[in-house]
Amino acid sequence: MKKEIIHTDQAPAAVGAYSQAVKAGDTVYLSGQIAIDPETQEIIDGGVEKQAKRVLENLKAVLAAVDCTFKDVVKTEIFLDDINDFSAVNDIYAEYFAEEPPARACVEVGSLPKGVAVEISVIAVK
Repeated sequence: MKKEIIHTDQAPAAVGAYSQAVKAGDTVYLSGQIAIDPETQEIIDGGVEKQAKRVLENLKAVLAAVDCTFKDVVKTEIFLDDINDFSAVNDIYAEYFAEEPPARACVEVGSLPKGVAVEISVIAVK
């Protein structure tokens, strides 16, 4: 099975030694996205809701680069720096996964890159 590296300028550039996504066969593995504006490469301020929305828009852009949508997502992982933000992030998340939501994990972590409040990664199958 051939591995294809996915990159789009519509999402933030990688901030480390990783790819935005990797496609292997019909499966696409998206790296975790944080609340970075793809135009400015700066962190979005304004609270966890605004950050969650930016994260999901970044994921949407990477999915689009491989002709996928949120309907193709089979698994998500949400990382929060404060589990008390679960409800707020869940409300934003539900707007993007309104029908047939994927399997999901959500955990609190000690800290996230660049001090953000939320990071989300996904796996999609086309």
